[in-house]
Amino acid sequence: MLLVFLYALVVVVSLLLIGIILIQPAKSGGMGAAFGGVGESVFGGKASSHLTKATVWMTALFFVLCLTLAVLIGHGYKVDSSDSALEKELAVKKVEKKAEAAAAKVEAKAKAAAPKSK
Repeated sequence: MLLVFLYALVVVVSLLLIGIILIQPAKSGGMGAAFGGVGESVFGGKASSHLTKATVWMTALFFVLCLTLAVLIGHGYKVDSSDSALEKELAVKKVEKKAEAAAAKVEAKAKAAAPKSK
C-alpha cells in the first residue's frame, strides 16, 4: 500500500513540475512564450521568483520520492498481507505433517527390524 501511495505521489509531483516549468517565462521565447506570457500575467510581476522557488522545491521533492522508492524496492520492501501470512502458516503445517509421517515410518521400520524375544 505504501509503494502504491508513493508511486501515485511521484506521478502527481511530476505532473505539477511539468506544469510549473511550462508556465515559466523563457528568456528566448521558447515554450513560455507559446502561452503568451501566462506566468507573468496570472501570477504578477514577481512571478518568476515564485515559480523558480516552486520549481526547486518540486524538483527536490521529486528526487526524494524517487530515491525513497528506489531504496524500498532495492531492499525488497513488501507488505505482509493476510493472504501471504495464511499461505506461510499452511506451508508450515504441511511440513510438520510430512515430518510426523516420516517419523512414524522410521519408528515402524525400527520395530520391524528389532529382534523378537520370546
